[in-house]
Amino acid sequence: MHKICRMLLTAAALFAQPAPPDAIVRNRAPLLPNAFDPLPLKSVMPKGWLLRQLRIQADGQTGHLDEFWPSLDQKESAWLGGPGEGWERGPYYLDGLVPAAHLLGDRRLIDKANKWVEWTLNNQRPDGAIGPPKNADWWPNMIMLKVLTQHYEATGDPRVIPLMEKYLLHHLANIEKSPLRAWAIFRAADEAVSALWLYNRTGNPKLLELVRALDRQAYDWNNHFQRFVYPFKVNRTESGLSSHVVNNAMAIKTSAVFATVTKDPAQRNGALRLFEVMDKHHLMPQGVHGGDEHYAGNSPNQGTEVCAVVEAMYSVELLLSMLGRPEFGDRLERMTYNALPATFSADMWTHQYDQQPNQVLCSRSKRDWTTNGPDSNLFGLEPNFGCCTANFHQGWPKFIASLWMASPDGGLAAMAYGPSEVNTKVRGGVPVKIAEDTEYPFRDSIRLTIQPAATTVFPLLLRIPAWAAGATVQINGLAPQSARPGTFHRVERAWKAGDTVAIRFPMAPRASQWFNGSVAVERGPLVFSLKIGEDWRKIKDHGPVADFEVHPTTPWNYALAVRPGASVAVEVSETPLGDYPFSQQGAPVHMKVKARRLPEWKLSNDSAAPPPMSPVMSAQPDETIELIPYGSAKLRVTAFPWLQ
Repeated sequence: MHKICRMLLTAAALFAQPAPPDAIVRNRAPLLPNAFDPLPLKSVMPKGWLLRQLRIQADGQTGHLDEFWPSLDQKESAWLGGPGEGWERGPYYLDGLVPAAHLLGDRRLIDKANKWVEWTLNNQRPDGAIGPPKNADWWPNMIMLKVLTQHYEATGDPRVIPLMEKYLLHHLANIEKSPLRAWAIFRAADEAVSALWLYNRTGNPKLLELVRALDRQAYDWNNHFQRFVYPFKVNRTESGLSSHVVNNAMAIKTSAVFATVTKDPAQRNGALRLFEVMDKHHLMPQGVHGGDEHYAGNSPNQGTEVCAVVEAMYSVELLLSMLGRPEFGDRLERMTYNALPATFSADMWTHQYDQQPNQVLCSRSKRDWTTNGPDSNLFGLEPNFGCCTANFHQGWPKFIASLWMASPDGGLAAMAYGPSEVNTKVRGGVPVKIAEDTEYPFRDSIRLTIQPAATTVFPLLLRIPAWAAGATVQINGLAPQSARPGTFHRVERAWKAGDTVAIRFPMAPRASQWFNGSVAVERGPLVFSLKIGEDWRKIKDHGPVADFEVHPTTPWNYALAVRPGASVAVEVSETPLGDYPFSQQGAPVHMKVKARRLPEWKLSNDSAAPPPMSPVMSAQPDETIELIPYGSAKLRVTAFPWLQ
């Protein structure tokens, strides 16, 4: 009898009609519920400077890369049926191109993305396999599944769900005789994310069998961080792929993803231990973990590759949904508003493989990387290796899509802040639009305008950053309410069209402590860096792109008259927000602070040597130096020694 019931349930699930692509889809039983549920792609659209930033990306490499880069050659790529590259680069590119195209509503980019997606949709093999026939690795297909989920949410394409189901059941049927290998072992949660996405739309229990099988074959990241044995800079020969910085960025989400099925509390909270040990031993001031290519420690002359930045952002976006902890929103904003733009030229036509918090010279030179090559901190087409050239595109669009999420009780939650507009449904199925007008993170004020289709009661949850002492929330111009930092501030009321919520996060400058006791100056979610004169020198052309060295034209070796944890005596000035806020010329916030030169602090292997242990002494005269946002400074000092 039980076997018959299970068969009937399975059959019912197979014939269930999936939810419409624009519906909020919550976790089905027996999955653990999410703390917050993601909204379908296009529910959150960019406005203001965020829209401009996405447009910059589209006009840069993202919108043109496949027109000139051999790895994405439209006549050669195996992901378009050609004889060329058939591993991860095509799917990586689409994982950012698809959401960027639809968030912009850019017909040229949508057509470009559809060309790639169509090949996969039209070329599934009879056994369910997808992708280039010459590819025998599960890993690239894991990325393509993420592409297909986004394509479905944006278009409702009816071919996606049956293709994904056939493919995932194909993987389940073959997972024991063709087990995960190499990169797929460390990145298996990426497939689990798509399998759970599909299960929530079809209810097919076979998909949960697949997730359990992936969990069994995947690297045990939870155990890795519980018994962490790498509290130091390592190299690949010592540690293999478990210390690879991108694998670790993907690992941030892994334990919680699998715990959605296993319900193991230790596994579900594995990211907390990950952050505990990785922050202690490898965290950099801009919010990402050091790895150039492997665990690199937290000295600010070490680097982090851009793949690790965008993958860590995606992992934290998923963690926010699954666990709902407000500090994850703080972490996401710190990475997005500092580390992400820092690794690109202002026009997003060039990027670095490795960025350094203290980056005073970008040149072709052997540095103290764990394994990377001499091109790694050039700005160019594919410095060091092309994985990041293919993968960086997901950063801004996925962040925009994650600004808002749905709460389990029919409300909406602001997970991170930026100019945007959300259109979705709240409690009772009532359509609502919320316009978010702000120049955050450069300014301290945010204004929400609520437009429900009819007056309706629902909760609005506003993440209050941990640094925002004195934060206030004001409804319809009435007396401001205080809001406790490090929480979600809940406002539940009958909302009517035209209601407003004014949020203010006071941004008092503060000094945090880092490697060798050094200090970094912060304001709001932004980290600030020394403004160094930049001399950009072209060294190689790649069609419409060039590789550049960047040389300093002004001194960099300063110690600040600032102490960690004390009030920061700086002069803050704001300038209008222009088209390129993440450029030295367009930086919209400036700080002036007292400092002295430190002549003994010099270059070492063409990087700034690690900052000397603070406090330091200097007989040099006092100077006033200028700091600008980290993401605006392509040459920079961020972790400064401080003066006794």
